[in-house]
Amino acid sequence: MKESETLELKKSTSELKEAIISIVAILNKHQKGELYFGVKPNGQVIGQLVAEKTIRDISKSISDHIEPKIFPKINEVILDGKKCVQIEFSGKNVPYYAQGRAYIRVGDEDRQLSAKEIERMIIEKNKDVISWDKEICKEAKISDIDTKKLKWFLKKSGKHFDTVENSLKKLNLLSQGKLLNTAVILFAQSPEKFFPNAKLRCAVFGETTAVTIDMQEYAGDLFTLIEKAEKYILENIHTGMRLEGLYRVDVPEIDKEAFREAIINAFCHRDYYLYDSVNIAIFKDRVEIRSPGLLYGGLTIEKIKTEEVSERRNELLAEMFHQIHFIEKWGRGIGLILSREPDTNFKEIGRQFITTFKRKEINVKVSDIVNGGVNGGVNGGVNGLYGYIKQHPGRRVIHLQKSFGVPRRTIERWIKLLKEEGKIEFRGSPKKGGYWEITKS
Repeated sequence: MKESETLELKKSTSELKEAIISIVAILNKHQKGELYFGVKPNGQVIGQLVAEKTIRDISKSISDHIEPKIFPKINEVILDGKKCVQIEFSGKNVPYYAQGRAYIRVGDEDRQLSAKEIERMIIEKNKDVISWDKEICKEAKISDIDTKKLKWFLKKSGKHFDTVENSLKKLNLLSQGKLLNTAVILFAQSPEKFFPNAKLRCAVFGETTAVTIDMQEYAGDLFTLIEKAEKYILENIHTGMRLEGLYRVDVPEIDKEAFREAIINAFCHRDYYLYDSVNIAIFKDRVEIRSPGLLYGGLTIEKIKTEEVSERRNELLAEMFHQIHFIEKWGRGIGLILSREPDTNFKEIGRQFITTFKRKEINVKVSDIVNGGVNGGVNGGVNGLYGYIKQHPGRRVIHLQKSFGVPRRTIERWIKLLKEEGKIEFRGSPKKGGYWEITKS
């Protein structure tokens, strides 16, 4: 005999306390195993005094000190002509505890589990039972579904619309006639009414969060929030230009496909049991996409970077994203990000998974965007601003300032001239963050 991950050897019942820890460790790793009293760890059989009370004491100690309860087979056996005690045990109700502590088998040793490891074990055991995306949203009704959103999804996924109820049924988004959480957060008119964390928070900071330049909050279905997140990043990072034939093409300082993939991952794989929202933080030197919930299913940062594997916390939600080609089934999202932005960093802090993109220095010239620019004097600047707003409606002063690379006062002076000429108008609330667009004649 030789000790292994499923076999433990003890010299005698004087090591009963340690034996119970080994039983628990083996159960938590393999859900079944064996233990012998009367055999040294090196496999030498030395025998064990076995009486009726011996078997009874072992059984009682296991019953008193292991939770949840197990019911092992305890037998007297003869090995090399000597009496020994054999215990065969099994159980799938992990995690098991010995004297209130959980252990796991590593080789032939028993190591105590950390709180995080215990949490992962519980989640893994109950992943099909407690999966948020497959739970029924008790408060929601079919009438809460936005038909336009559902039709858009069906068209994009190559399916036909029947009725709202039948269409949702075909997508497996109903259970017992009731809406699942996935249906509500994707297609409800106001998902935030049912899920207060169905939100996106975006902010532009200085070098640290101590200086806030801009802050916005959005609510809605996931497709809308993904679009808002993408738009916010594009509006607040530098964009250069390149020529493709006769056409100018925008070139953001961070690859658009890379950060879009990170945004989709943030919403698809986040932990919706946590109240927090997906957050976009833009600094002078980096862009961070923060998603509530750590990596799932035993994945590590190293594994997601070097192996094309994925463990999905929200399988049903991921399937919906896959149907409209938002994500791939093969876990290639991280590979795509790294292929386009090799310096991307991934980390886990607290209960958040953070993807960080490094910003690059790009000198954006207005003359590369519209005819006439800052170099053309005041008139050139005003004309350039007018052309820029015409091509990029919905920009705020801070975005215009960054794009033109001039002081805020200069932008405000140009805006004043265009406003006096009746060429542009302000939309929205100054307090909540409005924007400028061309006057509609």
